[in-house]
Amino acid sequence: MEKIDKVHSPFVVLDIDNIDTDQIIPARFLKSTNKSGYGEKLFYDWRYDSKGSLKLDFPLNRNHSNVKILVAGENFGCGSSREHAAWALHDYGFRVIVSTHFADIFKNNALNNGLLPIEVSPEFYEELLEEAKVDSEISLLVDLSKEEVCLMVSGIRESFKINPHKKQCLLKGQNDLDYLIHLKDEIVAFEKSMK
Repeated sequence: MEKIDKVHSPFVVLDIDNIDTDQIIPARFLKSTNKSGYGEKLFYDWRYDSKGSLKLDFPLNRNHSNVKILVAGENFGCGSSREHAAWALHDYGFRVIVSTHFADIFKNNALNNGLLPIEVSPEFYEELLEEAKVDSEISLLVDLSKEEVCLMVSGIRESFKINPHKKQCLLKGQNDLDYLIHLKDEIVAFEKSMK
């Protein structure tokens, strides 16, 4: 996994509540256990019409090159437990998802796959929506070390919480297996001490 410490990026807004994993990546595309290639299918039924042409009014289809932050409505990632949803978001290029609430399984899948899910207050979320209406290129600065997100145009900041173990994994670019391998010498020493 790549390291995440600070992410400074414009953001895309999907002001829709209860976006479920089948909307994020439709089940008909779940044909591989390889994590790549899912980004082009992200929100497929919303991004494309029945002929496979882009719907130009959908937020992700506007000119958003190098956007790493998605701001989405309440209860993001609900529905099935498919890990492919996190894979698709990551493969598309997102590194941070901001919402007022995440489904628990999605939140864990995101953290395990190099995505940082940030829960913010409804007030901060509304501020993001209002500022995005004024300027579509407005950006956020996410500082994982400080557990803080800042709306750059106004300087409004909000703290967020993250599991300390997952925070360290993201900061170091490690998954859980990398973390255990990193502790190999300590584990071996402990095992020897128990004999």
